[in-house]
Amino acid sequence: MSHAAIASLLLEQPPNHSLRQAFYTDPAIYEREMERIFLKSWHYAGHISRIPNKGDYFLYELDFESVIIVNAGDGRINALINVCRHRGSRICAEPCGNERLLVCPYHGWTYELSGVLRGAGHTGGDFDKSKYGLKQAHARVFHGMIFINFDREPIAFDLIAADMDEPLRPYRLAEAKIAHRQNYPIAANWKLAVENYCECYHCVPSHPEYSIAHGRAIPNEVMKPALKEIMDRAESCGLTRIFVTKEWKASGAVGVDRAYDRYVLYKGHVTGSRDGRPVAPLLGDIRGYDGGTTDMHIGPFTFFLAYCDHIVVYRFTPRDVDHCDCEITWLVRGDAEEGKDYKVEDLIWLWDVTTIADKRIIENNATGVKSRFYEPGPYTKMEDFARRFIDYYLDAMK
Repeated sequence: MSHAAIASLLLEQPPNHSLRQAFYTDPAIYEREMERIFLKSWHYAGHISRIPNKGDYFLYELDFESVIIVNAGDGRINALINVCRHRGSRICAEPCGNERLLVCPYHGWTYELSGVLRGAGHTGGDFDKSKYGLKQAHARVFHGMIFINFDREPIAFDLIAADMDEPLRPYRLAEAKIAHRQNYPIAANWKLAVENYCECYHCVPSHPEYSIAHGRAIPNEVMKPALKEIMDRAESCGLTRIFVTKEWKASGAVGVDRAYDRYVLYKGHVTGSRDGRPVAPLLGDIRGYDGGTTDMHIGPFTFFLAYCDHIVVYRFTPRDVDHCDCEITWLVRGDAEEGKDYKVEDLIWLWDVTTIADKRIIENNATGVKSRFYEPGPYTKMEDFARRFIDYYLDAMK
């Protein structure tokens, strides 16, 4: 599809409706998304606890890109593009590990953990190794979470930090640890997965386990009186009263979107669990359960559900126009002991069963939008945040 054809589709897109079919299915549009959105945004790569020692690394992968997230020592975290500067081979094939040096398995070119080329055999005396270091993405560690950006001159992460630093502080996520991490491959365009996450219109019919406790499953006008009660208790429990406006493109630039939004748990629930009772020790400086939970997002593809005793991190990444990954990470207090302070099966139960159901309905949605008879349908009031995501997307694509 040509740039002119894409421009025409953008102009013809009906307001307050789901996207026209080509936006979910056309490879040329997908490539434009990579250029306009994904390569300019801040992405959550992983938690700092995955690479505690010098030489520890893990891979972050997006579409055809692979990034080596490595602890280079002295507090330095580097995001090295996993492409040898000789003839383009992948350097690290394993998803994680520890390496003193990064050695390309093809011809043995060897790199420091900084990305500097250290050795390249048979290249001659006039070969300038300084010109062939590994390319890098920008990396930023924020409350123990590693974010990366592929753009040469990315929008400043400080725009996110300025709003999100204070509300995140009570959780002390830099001192947390990963209790469990799991990937859910989804045979659908990435936007269908994000749209689904951003609305709870589907929660009652599709997620009875979630809907029994979470106020997101009911309209705002019903939830607001109960929300005042939990906000009145927030500070006594060690939480903030701050809200960060739940808007896409809050900064006016692609890739630094952020929100911190408290909402209500009800029917005796204090956390996101099978029976509503605690599943892990209280996080950080939190002193008690206020009866609520927190919805957050940092960047356009990473979403957080922050309970008082654990945090669930949702990360969406595209694989191609028809496939994406939903990786979920469950964080608990850093000194919590598995089997004593928490059981993994109890900790992950709610969002595992919910994501399995989401995978089914998103893939069903993906099949439907490929029909010759599909056409965009209107968003309801219960889908307002999904509608705003689509407005953000269309603006970024223009």
